[in-house]
Amino acid sequence: MFIALWAAGHGTLAHRLVAVELASSFAVLLLIALSFAFDQASSIDLALTLALLTLPGTLLLAVFAERWL
Repeated sequence: MFIALWAAGHGTLAHRLVAVELASSFAVLLLIALSFAFDQASSIDLALTLALLTLPGTLLLAVFAERWL
């Protein structure tokens, strides 16, 4: 996770977008693992929400970067 967060801060814009996607994938897996570890089924909702909102958010950022940067 640290490598993905570090890569999100350095490099080209394309590499940063890929690093953010990788970090969010790690975060989803971590939230799911913690949900099972602490036996809290409601925590899976947070992981699902993060998984569903990450891709459209990254695509919107890519469109913004292509259009205005």
